[in-house]
Amino acid sequence: MIDSKSFYASVESVARDLNPLRSILVVMSTAKNTGSGLVLAASPMAKKLFGISNVSRARDVPIHDKRLIIAPPRMNLYIQENMKINSIFQRFTAEEDIQPYSIDESLLDITDSWQLFGETPYEVARKIQLTVKEETGIYLTVGIGDNPLLAKLALDLEAKRNHSLIAEWHYEDVPDKLWPVTQLDDVWSIGHRTAEKLNKKHINSMYDIAHTNPYKLKQLMGVMGSQLFAFSWGIDRSLVRQKYKAKEKSYGNSQVLPRDYFIQSEIEVVIREIAEQVAARLRSHHKAATVISLGIGFSFAEKENSTRTGFGRSMKIDATNANEKITKYAIRLFREKWQHETIRHVGISCGNLVDDSAEQLDMFDTQFVNLKKQKLDNTVDGIRKKYGFTSVVKLSSMSDGATAIERAGLVGGHAGGNAYD
Repeated sequence: MIDSKSFYASVESVARDLNPLRSILVVMSTAKNTGSGLVLAASPMAKKLFGISNVSRARDVPIHDKRLIIAPPRMNLYIQENMKINSIFQRFTAEEDIQPYSIDESLLDITDSWQLFGETPYEVARKIQLTVKEETGIYLTVGIGDNPLLAKLALDLEAKRNHSLIAEWHYEDVPDKLWPVTQLDDVWSIGHRTAEKLNKKHINSMYDIAHTNPYKLKQLMGVMGSQLFAFSWGIDRSLVRQKYKAKEKSYGNSQVLPRDYFIQSEIEVVIREIAEQVAARLRSHHKAATVISLGIGFSFAEKENSTRTGFGRSMKIDATNANEKITKYAIRLFREKWQHETIRHVGISCGNLVDDSAEQLDMFDTQFVNLKKQKLDNTVDGIRKKYGFTSVVKLSSMSDGATAIERAGLVGGHAGGNAYD
């Protein structure tokens, strides 16, 4: 498992002819006229000097410190560098044995190829590090293991603290390296809530998980309990070549809002914009949804004063991919659950898909109104595909609170930027 160290910050440092490990730099998105923003990445030195993390808010960043470089995100550049790094990986193993895990992590199976490049897998890992550093300026952290799980654990729990930025774990290392871990949510796949649930049952370490009756764990945690028991012994039978395929496809969009929203009309404008984007995705794949889900996340201040952090709701619907209907259902879900809380996140997804040819015709629609609206939706889709999203927008997208026009230029929710700005 290979991680590009502080990837976004490293790319920005290299672009400025700075050493990624010594530069004092953060990549931070900012929302216009709000003073808010989020740190997407911080260089190791910035983390050390200022205690900045990848979830810090703009208010936590010492913006007046002259040593600190604040870089706006350039997602197109990061994608470009990620593709360059993964192309280097293909020199060391077959393309089908590489699984990009995220924009800064990739999993490589070098079982059949490592002997071509070195005396040991460790030596091959070092060669990969040096090649990427020489050609891109990026430092890599590498976890080596007998399976994907052990490689990931080696990366997260040891390699990042080693001077070489490499760690190697084998099955026989599990008792000495994995079992002593007591901060359970440091372990991949164990979240904070899962760790709390285990702690309440006096399961406080990976050793405790490994020596708990697996049937008891399954009774306590469901399928996750069985998986945790296997993980605690370093067992993982997955193969990189066997790519995961979701059993059920769904389409969705979500957005972290640029500021706190509390006015109903503004919130519903955003819901409509996102709902229409989801509907357009359905149409582009010739699918219709029979289930719609809405997720709402509250603002930071609201979470402190509320017993809940947000809400989610789903409902079954007649098969559709029409803008008007998807929007109507989404707003209906919102009005049923919203209690005038201040919100910061909106997400909509549509599932239980069928071919759009399965949409039912309304026998009472004698004027073919729905058919005309469907043709209009498809016409707008075609114009936007050819000339860009902002070539045709509704007037409401010019109103207060609307975000669709501004988001049209984003990549992965952040500014794409010019790769060579």
